[in-house]
Amino acid sequence: MSTTVDGVEGFSQLVGTHLGFSDWVHIDQERVDLFADATGDHQWIHVDPERAKGGPFGGPIAHGYLTLSLAPVLLGQVLTVQGVSFGVNYGCNKVRFPAPVPVGSTLRLGAEVGGVELVEGGVQVSLELTFEVRDATKPSCVAQVVYRYYR
Repeated sequence: MSTTVDGVEGFSQLVGTHLGFSDWVHIDQERVDLFADATGDHQWIHVDPERAKGGPFGGPIAHGYLTLSLAPVLLGQVLTVQGVSFGVNYGCNKVRFPAPVPVGSTLRLGAEVGGVELVEGGVQVSLELTFEVRDATKPSCVAQVVYRYYR
């Protein structure tokens, strides 16, 4: 289920509102390897399944920043913004990776509107994102991300 916001004014009434959850996405080794190639981060814990079996997580895990990089696409399943000329990712205030994302697991995103403030020509929205692996006891990533939407 997606929450639809109409125009920059529509955000102010959503502070503290949980927007919902994305679909589950499968994290496979191919995705991890492609991310490693794109970033140059070929650390064995991510890209060497055999060696990773003997590592601290019993197998390969996704990069933390791979998890975070899924925010825009998964957030698009949770939040639809209409009546604006454009939106931009303005950055992150805080990001933590409390638990790994094992290769072969499924992951989803939950989002809550943490804060809204007017900026010249639009609105700045802080979103509290939580990425969770199915059946895990702790979230894999918690992040406060900031987007700006302009009239």
